[in-house]
Amino acid sequence: MSPPVLACAIVLAALVIRSAVAELRNPGEARRQWGFVTNKVPAAAGSVAVLVMVVAIAAAGLDWGNLAWAVLAGLLIAFITDQLTDPN
Repeated sequence: MSPPVLACAIVLAALVIRSAVAELRNPGEARRQWGFVTNKVPAAAGSVAVLVMVVAIAAAGLDWGNLAWAVLAGLLIAFITDQLTDPN
């Protein structure tokens, strides 16, 4: 596994562990945190972000590390969009 992919996997693992700890403290919290995946607006925003980043880095040479970071950035953008558009 290349170092950029490994670093991305570590960041993603930290986010999953954060959700697991929140779930242990408050049942149902992980479902609320990861609900942005099924919400249309944040999922669309994250998908557009991934596409834009992939196109932008394609000129520099698209490798697995860049692709992994683009996907992780898209997930984080979708999460932030969900937090900003959540009426609660």
